[in-house]
Amino acid sequence: MADKEFNGVINLDVRDSVPDWTPYRLPKAKDGAPNVLVVLYDDTGMACWSPYGGRVNMPTAQRLADNGLTYTQWHTTALCSPTRSCMLTGRDHTTNRIASIMETTNGFPGNAGRIPDECATVGHILQDNGYSTFWLGKDHDVPEEDISEGGSRSRWPLSMGFDRFYGFLGGETNNWYPDLCEDNHFIEQPYTPEEGYHLSKDLADQAIKMLRNQQASNPSKPWYMWFCPGANHAPHHSPKEYADKYKGMFDDGYDAYRQWVLDRMIERGVMPEGTELTPFNPILEEQQNPIDYVKPWDECSDDEKRLFSRMAEVFAGFSEYTDAQVGRVIDYLEETGQLENTIVFYCADNGASGEGTASGSVNENKYFNNYPDDLAENLTMLEKLGSPETYNHYPTGWAAAFSTPFQMFKRYAQYAGGTCDPMIISWPKGIKAKGELRHQYHHVTDIVPTILELAGLEMPEVYRGAEQVPLPGVSMAYSFDEADAPTRKKRQYYTIGGTRGIWQDGWKAAATHAPLNNKGHFDQDEWELYHVDVDRSESKNLASEYPEKVQELVAAWFEEAEDKNGLPLDDRTVMEMLTVERPQAEPPRNRYVYYPDTGAVPEGVAVNVRGRSYKIIADVDLSEGAQGVIFAHGSRFGGHALFIKDGKLHYVYNFLGIQPEQTFVSDTLTPGPHTLGMEFIREGAGPHKESVGTTNLYVDDQIVATGEMRAQVGKFTLCGDGLCVGFDSADAVSRSYQAPFTFTGGKILGVAVDVSDESYLDLETEALAAMARD
Repeated sequence: MADKEFNGVINLDVRDSVPDWTPYRLPKAKDGAPNVLVVLYDDTGMACWSPYGGRVNMPTAQRLADNGLTYTQWHTTALCSPTRSCMLTGRDHTTNRIASIMETTNGFPGNAGRIPDECATVGHILQDNGYSTFWLGKDHDVPEEDISEGGSRSRWPLSMGFDRFYGFLGGETNNWYPDLCEDNHFIEQPYTPEEGYHLSKDLADQAIKMLRNQQASNPSKPWYMWFCPGANHAPHHSPKEYADKYKGMFDDGYDAYRQWVLDRMIERGVMPEGTELTPFNPILEEQQNPIDYVKPWDECSDDEKRLFSRMAEVFAGFSEYTDAQVGRVIDYLEETGQLENTIVFYCADNGASGEGTASGSVNENKYFNNYPDDLAENLTMLEKLGSPETYNHYPTGWAAAFSTPFQMFKRYAQYAGGTCDPMIISWPKGIKAKGELRHQYHHVTDIVPTILELAGLEMPEVYRGAEQVPLPGVSMAYSFDEADAPTRKKRQYYTIGGTRGIWQDGWKAAATHAPLNNKGHFDQDEWELYHVDVDRSESKNLASEYPEKVQELVAAWFEEAEDKNGLPLDDRTVMEMLTVERPQAEPPRNRYVYYPDTGAVPEGVAVNVRGRSYKIIADVDLSEGAQGVIFAHGSRFGGHALFIKDGKLHYVYNFLGIQPEQTFVSDTLTPGPHTLGMEFIREGAGPHKESVGTTNLYVDDQIVATGEMRAQVGKFTLCGDGLCVGFDSADAVSRSYQAPFTFTGGKILGVAVDVSDESYLDLETEALAAMARD
């Protein structure tokens, strides 16, 4: 606007002057500009969904495919935060400084975790050019230190070009008890699972509400909506009636599924005739990551088969239920006449997830704590899989099966099992072809160029004073009506968690290094070679036949890595990467003081008690009948809480949700002022590196209960379920009460959590004095 000249007339008196509004009007979208709806699922292999031949029934996806195009060679980065950053800016993930998930950033240029100003978002460009912009669901591109009430909002959605946001900022969330934000603040979920709540349903409700409100005031204005459900990321939470639709459908096992689905993919033309299956566990033992091992179905016990089949049923129900919710949004668009000029991208951010390990899990958080699952424990939850009682994830066998016919799955960026994902594009007004396949090779960095071309826009060379990184991708629009057009993509490099791959002109080089295996020695990696144009499943390694081609592609990978901040490679374990010390807006300290009447404090900025001794000291004044939560952090799947129930003080440490809960209880408390607390004295490490030691429960200066306890070294959750005083948010830490179990019958003056080496009794007076000062 500042560049436009005022062409009115200015005199002393406004009555003698002529206005000119032209320099001050906001830009409008071009006439006929399409609406854009991007539906981005998590952790979904191409062989999962029905439009590609899979057993998971997806009526909405099929409806869009029947009226649009199904892409068979669309690729991602193999991991969620990196892919989402590409979808947001159109640049490669390491250019965006997001080489891994936000919880494992490492402080190097390609993985610092904060999208640079030189990478303006598609939201910004559309918003500045006459579009309404909305974001629903998962974000996972906000630095962990910023996910707090006092944290920087500079990378929250509203600062990244979006008018509205409703969803969760981290990498995953409980679909029954989500960690929700609305616009720039945290909120509690609007109703409970008992009242019918599920995150997928809530997101669809909110999406329709935002569109209705926009249409009520600005119906001529096009809109961009990014709809990112929690599905199909763990926890796999499904309404029982949807999971039960699939009873018995996966009893043949994941080995048989691979051949069954490949036959259907070939029949549909998704894969060419002659496509061969790749083996389970293709990486040499010295380079493998043991947690990604796939146990052959015929080696599984009857109990394992029963468990694993149900896990797949629940996953399928979760996916179909979410598809039904997206269908409600599509129905609304059709009913209101908006669907005709809405381009819909229906896709997923990486291959199927192997984070359930070979045994499957009823609590995926064990994966992030390097703690093994137990078959006996898992079997006790068989009938509760998908419910609020579990945080479940299927075993690696299903990850491999749902990524058929490719090698491996999520996190394996060198193989199509990690990167080749579903992409369906529907645009009734703009795409003449209906129900057709497209085989051009494309990547997630091509989505922003596609959207900008359709909107009649370009990425500026300079945006808000920052010289912009050129878009590396190409628009896919040429393929809409040219089924046989050769791909306009020339090169794409990949790197995630120590894995490396590069595609160029139909050839693919892949380094034989498993992600997060902590083995290093990248200079010793062997490189495989695949001619993807004729070998879609990457089943024939041609490295020995074409050594010069391998050298050419390896050189190309290093060229791309140097240009796009692809080094250093980092294959440390999940636990190591999650516990890297990162800069915090608040300096670390030995004592943290918290007060009631504040919101939950996210784990990324709350006091860290993991892997160390700690004390909790609460200053309270109790009335007769006092009860409720004094302090809580985490959930039933990992966390601890200090609370009063039945007149007694309880401290519960819920170690990774494993029953029974570790519980310490006092005698009946008397009314009046008290100092209530506990201390955990870490004495060593257990067989899985968990902390072990002694816990003492205190009422005033007396130990009223004591005993051995084990505590987590890794996070209570990947994100969410924050620290609370006076209530417990979202999912309750202990099964002995229902959240929020708000404290009543007295007053909590404050709660101190200390991680110094001083004793509880030495700290009691000092901590209470600190509360009084604050």
